Amino acid sequence: ELEEKLPEGATIATVIGRYYAMDRDNRWERVERAYNAMIHARGAGATRAADAVAASYADDVSDEFIEPRVIGTFGGVADGDGVWCLNFRADRAREILRAIAEPAFAEFDTGDRPKLAALLGMVEYSVDHNRYMATVFPKRKIVNTLGEWVAKHGLTQFRLAETEKYPHVTFFLNGGKEEPEAGEERFMPKSPKVATYDLQPEMSAAEVTEKFVEAIRARYDLIVVNYANPDMVGHTGDLEAAIAACETVDAGLSEVVSALEEVGGAMVLTADHGNCETMIDPETGGPHTAHTTNLVPVAVFGGPEGATLDDGRLSDLAPTLLNLMGLPKPDEMTGRNLIRT
Repeated sequence: ELEEKLPEGATIATVIGRYYAMDRDNRWERVERAYNAMIHARGAGATRAADAVAASYADDVSDEFIEPRVIGTFGGVADGDGVWCLNFRADRAREILRAIAEPAFAEFDTGDRPKLAALLGMVEYSVDHNRYMATVFPKRKIVNTLGEWVAKHGLTQFRLAETEKYPHVTFFLNGGKEEPEAGEERFMPKSPKVATYDLQPEMSAAEVTEKFVEAIRARYDLIVVNYANPDMVGHTGDLEAAIAACETVDAGLSEVVSALEEVGGAMVLTADHGNCETMIDPETGGPHTAHTTNLVPVAVFGGPEGATLDDGRLSDLAPTLLNLMGLPKPDEMTGRNLIRT
């Protein structure tokens, strides 16, 4: 359908799964394959984009993992061409853009890079990226994020996630700011170097749990943690592996709750989207590998006695945490406290 609606002169040059083109965990061998297809037109070919996708599906390889394909007569990017990155996810765009234009890039041999007329992004991807590319929508300064507000009150905080999800508890949560807030400490265990996470569904959860429990016992005022397993393993479409991933996190949370009870702490547990609760596509009967639009649960542990939670939105989580910490909500936060006593 997309091919049919392309205007005259417009073509699809490559088809590449995000496993390669949007890696975010320094798997440069993947990025190299995407780069070579996009910039130098190197790799397996296909007559049409739809043919490339159909062939991949026939091999039981779904969207995320489609291997780089060069379409039709595409000959690569030439001197004087422009590149516009339409991806607004900073974590998923940074590595391929570094390969395309970072002056001192040395993660792999990029060959003769074309001299671009312009490199443009939809958003700001990082301070470093701003040095060699322009932005359509410059970053709006976000004031009094959860971390900034906690820091302004002189409290300590700890951010924890394995490398696959590290930006989510740092860069994204801090409003697109790379630098830690005052009193903010971070720990980032490395995600396992496997081809796909169904091969190691426990990922680095044991190390995350160990550091989580240590942080609780160290009595940080705020601890923000992301367990990557249910999402990353869910994307593989492997039901048994997804079950193992959830069991791993479940066992870890048991240790976390015990540690919270020891120190009299409280925790809000939730997700920002669904994935592994739907592993079989209801329409095709095949594996379901994408995010879902299901409502996500939210629970509170160690809160006020007899407390219940209202239904809410993600924007309500920070005000709820601030309430548990005994802090006022800044004017900039539009969410509300979900705890009812």
